[in-house]
Amino acid sequence: MTEATRHEPGAPCWVSLMVHSLDTIKEFYADLFGWEYEPGPQHLGPYVRALLDGREVAGLGRLPADRHLPVAWTPYLATEDADATAESIRSCGGTIGVGPLDAGEAGRLVIGSDPGGAVFGAWQARAHGGTALRGTPGTPVWHELITRETASVGKFYQVVFGHEARPCDPDDDGDRLTLSVAGRPVASVHGLGSALPRPRGPHWMTYFEVADVDAAAGLVAGLGGEVLRPPGPGAAGPEATVADPEGAVFTLVTTAPAG
Repeated sequence: MTEATRHEPGAPCWVSLMVHSLDTIKEFYADLFGWEYEPGPQHLGPYVRALLDGREVAGLGRLPADRHLPVAWTPYLATEDADATAESIRSCGGTIGVGPLDAGEAGRLVIGSDPGGAVFGAWQARAHGGTALRGTPGTPVWHELITRETASVGKFYQVVFGHEARPCDPDDDGDRLTLSVAGRPVASVHGLGSALPRPRGPHWMTYFEVADVDAAAGLVAGLGGEVLRPPGPGAAGPEATVADPEGAVFTLVTTAPAG
């Protein structure tokens, strides 16, 4: 268990999910990850922060009834200037969907999409620094961009967020990049070409740490979610891709050694 006290610019610093039935989804993740909740900023409607051991790990909010948007986990990347980041997103071929705007005293945010269409956020911290705990079950442990090809989208994140984009091991099959900040890997990019799922298109995938992937996947099914890819070996450890009751897709992974 590590307390995350500061997030370098460009590093993922928060993850948030907007849903239709907030109470139902709160119960799902409470049962799956042991989350408890406290009220968060209400600038975009009802919103809570999920807590583990009293520390903030993720956000859940309610979509307006008239907004029929895809339900998906959205990673936020740290920035020192949300307004400058928004301008950079636009100038590099991305689009802005929300903001820049203040989230009360917590900070300032932007929600946009890269040139491939994958949605992400940028967060300029004030009172709320972002995810405050990592390395323990129930916390986000990794983020991967699933897209068509890595070359152009990698350059986008390099320019906008200052990422170092490096090809993965040449022995690894497929089109993959690792995004790093100050030499530390913070995310990855996986180009699927024509194999990219049509219904979802380019998107960010959030990985959550669990103690036992098999047990967690079984719990997802029992709680009204769906197992999309059953437990099996992954790059960092056993993993499974699942969806919550509203269809938000995420990956369960066990990276810590057993015992």
